[in-house]
Amino acid sequence: MAAKQTHTLIPMCHQLGLDSVSVDFETDPERPGVLCLQATAVVNGRTGVEMEALVAATLAGLTVYDMCKAVDRGMVLGEVRLLEKSGGRSGHYRRA
Repeated sequence: MAAKQTHTLIPMCHQLGLDSVSVDFETDPERPGVLCLQATAVVNGRTGVEMEALVAATLAGLTVYDMCKAVDRGMVLGEVRLLEKSGGRSGHYRRA
């Protein structure tokens, strides 16, 4: 739902006809208490869709915070970053 509202939240973002959006999460056994969220957004068109994926991931983190704040108000959301994108004017990008 958050990805579909990106154009209302971020100035200069235009509304996209998203083909699919997914948010997946996993825990890290080497870092107890850490939850990793990954959002994927897909659109068939000549525009990038990274802002929609970043908004989806960030709002998913805020949702987890809201649901868990009664247990731990000291939670931290951090390290929101683009891992990979293809298409759009700037072409393909993959974080090294």
